[in-house]
Amino acid sequence: MKYKTIDTILERALIGDDISPPEGVVLLKQTEAGAIAAIRATADKLRQRQAGDTVTYVINRNINFTNICEQHCSFCAFRRDDGDVDAYWLNWAAILEKTHDAVQRGATEICMQGGLHPQAQINGKSLAYYLKLVETIKQEYPQIHLHAFSPQEVQFIARVDGIEYIDVISALQNAGVDSMPGTAAEVLDDEVRRILCPEKINTATWLEIIGTAHKLGIYTTSTILSGHIETPEQQIGHLEKLRSLQQTSVHQQYPARITEFIVLPFVGQEAPKSLRRRVGRDQPVLADALLLGAVARIYLGNWIPNHQPSWVKLGLAGATEALLWGCNDIGGTLMEEHITTMAGAVGGTCMEVETLQNAIASLGRPYQQRNTIYHKFDSAKKLTNGLSFSL
Repeated sequence: MKYKTIDTILERALIGDDISPPEGVVLLKQTEAGAIAAIRATADKLRQRQAGDTVTYVINRNINFTNICEQHCSFCAFRRDDGDVDAYWLNWAAILEKTHDAVQRGATEICMQGGLHPQAQINGKSLAYYLKLVETIKQEYPQIHLHAFSPQEVQFIARVDGIEYIDVISALQNAGVDSMPGTAAEVLDDEVRRILCPEKINTATWLEIIGTAHKLGIYTTSTILSGHIETPEQQIGHLEKLRSLQQTSVHQQYPARITEFIVLPFVGQEAPKSLRRRVGRDQPVLADALLLGAVARIYLGNWIPNHQPSWVKLGLAGATEALLWGCNDIGGTLMEEHITTMAGAVGGTCMEVETLQNAIASLGRPYQQRNTIYHKFDSAKKLTNGLSFSL
């Protein structure tokens, strides 16, 4: 592809236009060093314009309450069958203990997700179990932000109990869920999903549940699982669906939106053999993740201003490099991370605040703590400015 075409696309992005899906594909297919450097520079300029120079982070803890799951996604090394030696299902005391530890260590957020455990019910109701999960945390620590339950978990509850998605989300919200992880998205393309995760919700259902959350006032994140069998066209199709979803939430003036976008590169070291053989490598290709992140900033940044790499998947050095490719946030401390680590990721399971701060400072950029929905803390740990969607 000639540089003139690349330059035209990037110039359009820099004047504030949304680039088209074909233009996004052109950018993703670049292999020449000069073109890739121009994409990186454009993403970095847009990051500065759309999100500023300050790099944010959140102090949070993951609680994966069970690894027992009825599904068999081809990329997942986390799931276990009930009865497996290393299967687990946390009791209420353990969940409360983990929450207490997180609060003592300064966490403002608990991110809670788990496997789809068929026996996770109270009095025969799945929703009752999930409400108990929420109440266990919120009754003791009402101040903690609970970022919990993916669209797949919402669909699981609704299917088991025979109720509507909106009823599940409303009940969880009333119990104390503050925002929803935009996980289980993988790639929003049903051809890819039939291979990666045939038992999972389809694209339309994922979009419906996230859109319903926005209508109800629940902020969500958004993700892509990249670097396996998907094509550049399918990656851009995923970004286009996210952009369209966000545009709907903005134009319809829903009380909540997507807060951030995260590239989650595939880690295959311990993944099921069928997909691992097909992909042909164990660890993410940093260059591919950086290019996708840069193109995502160019494609989504007008609508989703916050972009984050995964230090768990890329390592801290790779995540720090991503801050030069369009990202403005370095993620959270996590305190314990199981899902990606069990897949063979080398980034670690916990990150100290000082380590994140030092990584950011190494680029000569300022850093600032935030909460889950991007309200920032000042030096006195008081919340300051938050999300801006004046679109």
